[in-house]
Amino acid sequence: MPQFDLPLSDLETYRPDVREPEYFDEFWRQTLAQARSLDSDVMLADAGWNLPQVAIRDVIFPGFDGQPIRGWYSRPRGASDPLPCIVEIAGYGGGRGHALERTFWATAGFAHFFLDTRGQGSAWGNGGDTPDPVGTGPSSPGFMTRGIEDPVEYYYRRVYTDAVRAVDAARSLPGVDESRVIFSGASQGGGVALAVAGLAEGLAGVMADVPFLCHFERALEITDEFPYGEIVRYLSVQRPDRSKVLETLSYFDGVNHAKRATAPLLSSVALRDQVCPPSTGYAAFNWYGAHAATTPPKHMDVWPDNGHEGGAVHQLARQLQFARSIVG
Repeated sequence: MPQFDLPLSDLETYRPDVREPEYFDEFWRQTLAQARSLDSDVMLADAGWNLPQVAIRDVIFPGFDGQPIRGWYSRPRGASDPLPCIVEIAGYGGGRGHALERTFWATAGFAHFFLDTRGQGSAWGNGGDTPDPVGTGPSSPGFMTRGIEDPVEYYYRRVYTDAVRAVDAARSLPGVDESRVIFSGASQGGGVALAVAGLAEGLAGVMADVPFLCHFERALEITDEFPYGEIVRYLSVQRPDRSKVLETLSYFDGVNHAKRATAPLLSSVALRDQVCPPSTGYAAFNWYGAHAATTPPKHMDVWPDNGHEGGAVHQLARQLQFARSIVG
């Protein structure tokens, strides 16, 4: 596929005005306060794999509305000191997968907490184990339009809250240095990472690759690829609802969350990515830290010849370098 978005020289300065609701901060303050008021214990059990170098535990922690969310916690076997921790979430349609998939960061000397995405895990990969018990009104297939007419009911209110609560849970896990937590994700996970960057305090770093869920209005204008295509399909039927939908999405736009971030950022885009167009990722990157007292360090990796796969394992190598540079 060709490069279809803005030229790279324009992307590097692309800082669009993005719709932001008046009560954005209060909405999220109340949402997270409610979730934390329903706190419960983080439960751990052995995952059942006797690996000589990596210990893996099955985790259940409280997410949105105190609902149980699953995860895998891995760390180098025998490590005694509190370790920096990578908290990670999957891309769209994926779940926490199999425990044996979650060993890379532990072999590199980090603790690693991979959280499940509620209701997902059946589109690719090796599954998920966390249902989403909340219902929805009319929606198109997928997750993008579940509850989309009201930010209180929108699916991603629950997902973003789960992710922030995963940071809370990670800081309580045995062997984690709570001051050295990095949140990571790609695609949907990259968008969630940017949201967590703006919502969770005291992160040591953020890694957001080929991020989804950014600059929704731009994405809906220039791509019909799914998952953004789910919203297009919904609006093609629910024609009068466009203004309500865009207002809802503004509470979840990665650009608005990125403005509030304070942690160092490593991000990436791919110039042939029609799933998450590079201008939407650059919009979040260029606004990142705009509301901070001091603009945090940030770096963008650009993959000019790739689509949504981005840098793949080459980007993982850069993540390892980044993580080591900020948490040792």
